[in-house]
This record gives sequence, structure tokens and C-alpha cells, in this order.
Amino acid sequence: MKALLASRNSRATRLVWSIEMVLIVLAVLVAARLRFINSPEGYALFVANSPLRVLLVALVITTAMAAFGLYQVHMRHNRFDFAMRLLLAFAFGGIGLLVIYYLVPPTYIGRGVLALGLGLGFFAVATARMLVVRLFGVSAWKRRVLVFGAGNNADLINRRMRRTADRQSFRIVGFVPVDDQPAVVAEALQLHTGASLPELTEALDIDEIVVAPDERRGGLPMDSMLACAQRGIVVSDLSTFFEREAGLVSLDVADPSWLVFCGGFDHSMPRRLNKRFFDLLAASALLLAAWPFMLVVALAIWLESGRPILYRQTRVGERGRTFELVKFRSMRVDAESDGVARWASREDDRTTRVGRFIRKTRLDELPQLFNVLRGDMSFVGPRPERPQFVEVLAREIRYYNVRHSVKPGLTGWAQLRYAYGASVQDAEEKLTFDLFYVKNQGLVLDLLILLQTVEVVLFRRGAR
Repeated sequence: MKALLASRNSRATRLVWSIEMVLIVLAVLVAARLRFINSPEGYALFVANSPLRVLLVALVITTAMAAFGLYQVHMRHNRFDFAMRLLLAFAFGGIGLLVIYYLVPPTYIGRGVLALGLGLGFFAVATARMLVVRLFGVSAWKRRVLVFGAGNNADLINRRMRRTADRQSFRIVGFVPVDDQPAVVAEALQLHTGASLPELTEALDIDEIVVAPDERRGGLPMDSMLACAQRGIVVSDLSTFFEREAGLVSLDVADPSWLVFCGGFDHSMPRRLNKRFFDLLAASALLLAAWPFMLVVALAIWLESGRPILYRQTRVGERGRTFELVKFRSMRVDAESDGVARWASREDDRTTRVGRFIRKTRLDELPQLFNVLRGDMSFVGPRPERPQFVEVLAREIRYYNVRHSVKPGLTGWAQLRYAYGASVQDAEEKLTFDLFYVKNQGLVLDLLILLQTVEVVLFRRGAR
């Protein structure tokens, strides 16, 4: 934490936090002025008696913003993601304030002032963030990263993250070749200065070192890295860097010891309880909203191709246990008449006309809400696969069975980040995102996945 606070990015983050604290305080004061527009005496009394109460509003809201990742320099949000995180932060912050007011009544600032203040504060913070990006540019906030290593592992950063350079929260300054290890990275990106690691990081104003040699058995310059860490430079291994920046667990570099010692995999009782409560609430709410559409879909399937309307299929769930998944039938009745399991493919000729529509709109998934209510599935989690596919994938893909340590989901992180998979290679790529979810699962991540799923459904991305 001390190293993080010493970095240039953290100073910038503290500056942004301070500005937004002021903006929220001003928003509450403006809200009070509007609330007491016909009563100058009431406004003067509010200002005289409320400095600490107004400051409490700003502290709670910015704390909620921090909880939703809005002060993490390594997280780069698109506009939709930022708007959703900010909206959730203000919503949960408002709920937190109501709880505080109930427990400590003297902190109450009034229902009208609070509601108007939160609304004004939301637009003030959103506008300020846009102005900061417009005035200083995204690159001004990017961390300067030095990669220790120039072999295959280091080159993964170039190969995997090249397409998202404009959305990255970092800038690679260069790669430091390791003695006696072949260099793969382009010569123009390598740094051959002869300077020590502390000297190099100071000369290049480095914020983070990513340790990415192909082989560690020869030893790492731990004394030099410790000297850099003592100066506030973050030192990360490649697996952690990929997890943080790309939202995935790279199968190429993650080893069992990293998975064991790096933390995560929360299966505590509080997590299980809030997960189940979230599942019941989300599934019930969606079922209440969607039941008319479900009736229309059922009628359309029956009119086009008769019964059965529902399709039941065995899938693998938590800890490898199987369950019966229910979907609206989108294929011909004889789609697998030979008993051989097949992956769905693009423009699958087994799909009916109604089936093509409900697949694109994801209406075929709605009966799985009953699987969620029964406890076979969660609302958010890795998509469940058929036992025949699991048997093959577990043999061919490293760590595949780790995804079964949580309940499968109706939607998930992999569905947002990767298109529909129809091969072993697709399954391997999707597993990198599933492992990220399994390792980092939490209520906040579930909420964000749920909100982003709405965007995916509206724009029909990823369905097949």
C-alpha cells in the first residue's frame, strides 16, 4: 500500500478524489439552496449546522465509487461501463447513507436535499471525468511499465494486448533482456543500457516492473527489485499483470503455485449467502418481467414445429455434479437423433426459424431461471457444458475443471468478453475468462456482469 501511495498515478488519483469530494459537497449545498429557495433563513440554518453532515455524504459516495473500481488506475472503462459503475456507486452510496441516518439520526440532511444532491453530484462527477480526459488525454494517466524479460513470456504482452492499446491503462516503456535467455521481442523495444534496474527505473520514470523471464531457475535480481519496491515502484509477475489488465487468467503463464498463493476463490459463508440472495432476487425479478414473452415464445414454437416446447439436457454443474438444464427448444426435434453430441455452429441448419430468433435475442435461455431458483445454477457464472464435452475438454485443456468450483451461470464474464464457442480452441480461450471470474467472484462483479449483459442482449452480441 505504501508503494502504491508513492506512485505518480496515486497522486493523480488523490487529486481526482479531492476534486470529486469538493464537487459532491458543492452539489449538496446547491441542492439545499434549491430546497430552501423561498426560505433564506432555512438555508442559512442548514449551512450553519451541516458542515460535517455534508462532508459525510461526500465521503460515503466516494467510498462507494472506490468500491466500484472508479479510483483504480489499472481499470480502463468504456463509457457504458463507467456510467454503470458510477450509477451503482451513487445508488449504493445513497442506500448506505440511509442506513447511517437510521442508526445516527443527527447526521440526517433531509430527504429532498439528499435526493437532489445525489442527482447533481452524479452529473457533476460524470462531467468532471469527461473534462479531465478531454483536457489531459487518456495517456496522461497511463502507468509507465518496464518489463523484465524479452523472451516468449514477455512477448505475450505484445501479442495479447496489441489490439486494445488505446484502452489500456499502461504504456510499455521497454523490455529488459535477461542474460543467457533468448530474446524474442523486437530489437527496437529492447533496452540495452547496462544500467542497473534501480537506475533504469529512475531514469525512465517507471511506475511498475512486470517480471516476465522465460526461466526463473537462474535467479532474479531480487536485491535490485527490492530497491525499486522501496522507492514506490510496483513489482508484479506476469500472471498478475494479465489478470489485472486483461481480465483473464493466461493459461500460458499461470502455474499451480500462483493459483494457490495469489488469493481469491472466495467460498466463505457470507459470499455464499449474498450469492444466493442475489440469484433469488435477480431470477425472480426477471421471471416476473419476462413471463409474457415466455408465453409468446412457447406459442410460436408450438405453432411452427409442435411439441416438445422445452428442451432438457444434462449439463455439468458445481463440483462436477450433473443436473438437467431447461431451455426453449430452438432446433428440430431430430437435431441429435443419432445420439451424438455436437456443438452449435454459426448458421446451424438444425435451427428452426423461431429458434434462430430466440437464440439471437437469448429468449431461449429464459427457462433456465427455474434452474437458478432450484439452486442448480447461479444467475452469474461459467456457462455449463455437456458431460461429453467436459470429458474431452478436461483432458485437453489445463485447469479446465477449476471452473466447476462454482455454480454455472445464466450469464458470465466469458460471455461478455468472448463470442460463442464451438471448438476446443474456443473453449480454451473462454476458460481464461471463466478462471478470472472464479478467482475474483464477488457481489460487485456479479452486478456489473448483469448490467453489461443487458447491453449484450440489446445489441445482440455473442449469441449464436
